Amino acid sequence: MPLVKTADLVTPGRGIAAFNVITVEHAEAIVAGAEEAGAPVICQISENAVKFHHGRLGPIAAATAAVAAASSAQVALHLDHVTDLALLHRAADHGFGSVMYDGSHHDYAENVTRTAAAVAWAHSRGLWLEAELGEVGGKDGAHAPGVRTDPGEAVSFVAATGVDALAVAVGSSHAMTERTAALDHPLIRALRVALPVPLVLHGSSGVPDHELREAVRDGMVKINIGTALNVAFTGVVRQAVNDHVDPRRYLAPARDAMSGVVAHLLRVIAG
Repeated sequence: MPLVKTADLVTPGRGIAAFNVITVEHAEAIVAGAEEAGAPVICQISENAVKFHHGRLGPIAAATAAVAAASSAQVALHLDHVTDLALLHRAADHGFGSVMYDGSHHDYAENVTRTAAAVAWAHSRGLWLEAELGEVGGKDGAHAPGVRTDPGEAVSFVAATGVDALAVAVGSSHAMTERTAALDHPLIRALRVALPVPLVLHGSSGVPDHELREAVRDGMVKINIGTALNVAFTGVVRQAVNDHVDPRRYLAPARDAMSGVVAHLLRVIAG
């Protein structure tokens, strides 16, 4: 079916998973997993993925949208962790329903100024905008272990910027390959009560199933997952690549492995 708007899938009180697309195989696996689980899903393409594709947003966005259009699942397209304003301003031309503008590496005042401008631009084009306050561990110190979002500061940030959703630091960390993260559930509940917008959990690949379920019950809505797919993909390729010259012989089972991860996590998150 055609792409749906992210805003239609991100509903307080219900978890929605957002999986990172790097290759066409990722998009196919995510959509197949959504079909298997009977759940809606968000396909998100990060700024780093765009860099991998030589800075060309159009081809991978078009491919992902085409995969979604051929599916029976509800699929939204999201542009993730954008720091480059030129890239942000290309989102509306490539089918994206939402963008995550990441100003977390700036100080608070600069983050507010830049994020408010990004929100104004996005809303003028009918796009939903997610932002981040503070840092969430992994990836050169962004989202570092021990960092936590202050609820009072988060309230001020949302009011000053007009964002549609906020990524918060509650104990997860990007690029985790083992599922050992313990979330700060009292903080999640405090943020849910304090904020008028949906909460987003980044770095969710390192969060165990029971923690994810509890996080959704506590008020997390959008759950971002990337590394877990790459662990599944690379594990299969590592085992098979020496036995085959034809990449289809190892990409197909790698894609299937990712699809299984997607279906499992959608069942965990969507309930």
